[in-house]
Amino acid sequence: MTTVRRCAAALAASAVLCVALAPAAVAGGDVPAAPGSSPSVDPAPAPSPAQPAPVKIPPGLYGEKDPTYDGVWRQSLAMLGQFAAGVRPANQAVAWLKGQQCANGAFPAYRPDPATPCDTKTAVDSNATAAAVQALSTLGKQRPTIDKGIAWLRSVQNKDGGWSYTPGTPSDANSTSLVIGALTAAGVRPTSVLSPGGKNAYDALVGLSIPCATESGADAGAFAYQPDPSGKLSANDDATAAAVLAGVGKRLVSGPVKAGPAPECVPAADLAPERAARNGAAYLASALAATGHLDLPPMPGADDSAPLPDIGNTAEAVLALTATGYGDQANRALEWLKQNSGAWAQENGPAAYAQLILAAHATDTDPRNFGGIDLVERLNATGPAPKAVAVPASPAAAASTGVDDGGRAVLWLFVMGLVVVGYIVFRISIRGKTARP
Repeated sequence: MTTVRRCAAALAASAVLCVALAPAAVAGGDVPAAPGSSPSVDPAPAPSPAQPAPVKIPPGLYGEKDPTYDGVWRQSLAMLGQFAAGVRPANQAVAWLKGQQCANGAFPAYRPDPATPCDTKTAVDSNATAAAVQALSTLGKQRPTIDKGIAWLRSVQNKDGGWSYTPGTPSDANSTSLVIGALTAAGVRPTSVLSPGGKNAYDALVGLSIPCATESGADAGAFAYQPDPSGKLSANDDATAAAVLAGVGKRLVSGPVKAGPAPECVPAADLAPERAARNGAAYLASALAATGHLDLPPMPGADDSAPLPDIGNTAEAVLALTATGYGDQANRALEWLKQNSGAWAQENGPAAYAQLILAAHATDTDPRNFGGIDLVERLNATGPAPKAVAVPASPAAAASTGVDDGGRAVLWLFVMGLVVVGYIVFRISIRGKTARP
């Protein structure tokens, strides 16, 4: 896997675009020798194809690669990863993310010139917007930006209650799950956000769950990204991990839940969102059982006898299982990640490091020693230096910290006030004693 999944399968459109652009990089090729020329004489050198200008990374943005398709996504994940690790991002990083928002509240994947107003050609999407809302909700004092983002998400909700990556297209499990996380992070109950058809996000999500029936086979309990043209649902690991987390009302930064019995796929005539999520957890646990990791789907025409491991989705599965109370089913995958994710994260940059930190946080694992790698240090090195680094007693302590700088100041003043009052009472008692005959 050469690029981190920016929002699961929802970036299929941009992936196609990237593939379409690839031939331009090798166009031209060698110029063949002129007929009759001697093989010992080198042909005239071919003119070099025009090289694209190097991408200039804006100040404040994490990562060194072209941000065209994932700028807001990787920035948001980086900030969520820092929050989970007890780190507050630099003001410059926060300002860059906020500057990407359009006047209507939506976020695109990337705006090269934030000074230019968004127009109908600006490719805004629900995933970038939902991720940005989740990231900004961790900072405090960002309510106007968050509210505008939520308002835009409400405005593009589909009739079935869900969301699509690109507004106006059919709902998908990944986008709907991300928006559920954004609503939750913003303090909005997902069930209160109704479409014109009277449906909410969970209605759409449950509709993408594959029933726990014998005929479903290995796909039982999983979630599909979208139905195929015939309406059939096929298991999608990325969609399942996202839906499991959202189905129990969790967001990307989620702490560990006490592990209980192994999840089971339970048929239900009227499937509730939480039951659907737990059925999805049973699918993920089964998928991880054999090797301790998920696999990338085979490319068309490729040999699928030796599938490649899907490191990003394995991290998402660890997060989803642990946050829903099935951490014991994720232990083997967590250990596999510790031993096999370093090179992948280095190649894919800030969003990849953040995914691993979120998985570590959910499992109460130290992200500063993740298989011998300090994920926090490496993530911080991909962007502007954070304002302050706080090393919590445990990773879980960081997520429970929702107090912004103003709240900490008030708390500090309160503590100091108690100290002063105690001192005054002590002095008065001493004076009283010395004044007695």
